[in-house]
Amino acid sequence: MSENNLSMATEEVLRIEHLSINFGGLKAVDDLSFEIRDREIFGLIGPNGAGKTTVFNCITQFYRPTEGRVLFRTKEGRVEDLVGQPVHSIIRKGLVRTFQNVELVNELSVLDNVLVGAHIDFKSSGLAQALRLPGARREEKKMREKAQEVLEFMGIAALQNEVAGGQPYGVRKKVEMARTLMCGPKLIILDEPAAGLNDVETQQLAESIHQVREKYECTVLLVEHDMRLVMNICDRICAISFGKFLACGTPSQIQSDPHVQEAYLGEKEDEA
Repeated sequence: MSENNLSMATEEVLRIEHLSINFGGLKAVDDLSFEIRDREIFGLIGPNGAGKTTVFNCITQFYRPTEGRVLFRTKEGRVEDLVGQPVHSIIRKGLVRTFQNVELVNELSVLDNVLVGAHIDFKSSGLAQALRLPGARREEKKMREKAQEVLEFMGIAALQNEVAGGQPYGVRKKVEMARTLMCGPKLIILDEPAAGLNDVETQQLAESIHQVREKYECTVLLVEHDMRLVMNICDRICAISFGKFLACGTPSQIQSDPHVQEAYLGEKEDEA
């Protein structure tokens, strides 16, 4: 497709256009379209099995859509269609994600797990790093300082030398978030970030997401079952059901939308 056909409004970071994906005879996502604006906290919600995680996987190219486009404004300001691009290249463009299950290297320290997120920015060759050449040492020192700053920001700097696998679940979630920040993200995708957290940890998570948006000047897209969290922190929300678009708007607009009420409650409000 010609680059001239890749257009987005100047305030948009991500635009999903007519996204569909089939698994055999099942259409998991069906002609879905929405856009996300710069520095917005945007929620994607829907009942169980609605296709939310599948949408995330299509955006990050873990799955290749059957139809549609995923337009993304990179860190350099270029608009690109991500469909068909290698998964590892997506991170370099400024789009990073977390997973429902925390993915850490349990045997490594908290600091080393965060440093994993910086691997895409290392300029030194593997040989230079192995030989500990001066340039490689300087680069590693700079990355370690950056990782320590991120851990300080997340409130877990005191644990940097502790083994990641021995940390409480809430701390492990923070380590994963810190790792995404090492990539210099333009857009962070959070897949059920509050899963497994208690009420206090969920409140801390909400505060962290706001702080990340402000300090790192990035956009956040999250899918989450905790509706209190979604309604409290999101600027706008897109609701889907069976892979199809239901509504998009502010939290109050989504709460009062009859199509959303029907999908969640099984009946429209005036029929209750």
